[in-house]
Amino acid sequence: MSIEVRNETETPIDEHEFVRLGAFVLQAMYVSPGADVSLRFVDEAAMEALHVRWLDLPGPTDVMSFPMDELVPGTPSQPTPEGILGDVVICPSVAAAQAQAAGHTAAEEMLLLFVHGMLHLLGYDHAEVEEEKEMFALQRHLLLTFLAQS
Repeated sequence: MSIEVRNETETPIDEHEFVRLGAFVLQAMYVSPGADVSLRFVDEAAMEALHVRWLDLPGPTDVMSFPMDELVPGTPSQPTPEGILGDVVICPSVAAAQAQAAGHTAAEEMLLLFVHGMLHLLGYDHAEVEEEKEMFALQRHLLLTFLAQS
């Protein structure tokens, strides 16, 4: 499995922790070890450009996901095949503001956003109330389990 992390900001990022989290989520979701994921950290201007281009929404957002091979979670007996899962893009400054409002660290917020983005790459969504309950419960479970093991 390949998890590429690129930090295009001045914000210090523990790239190793994000690689470990990505590997943990892929394993927990029974995604093939041959799957590839890219994680990119960008500034507000770059995130706003992506937000406008792809969603036609103004201003920067916290996280965006760009699925590639439309992979879905596998099962223990049938993992997701190899492929390119896609790209997750996070804006650390937006994450930091959200973290402050939520009462936790920016690093914790960005870890949460990475899990959230990876679940989007695997086909999860939160447009409907039931979808949101399922996705948010799963992202919380994955992140808390990862942090408990760290």
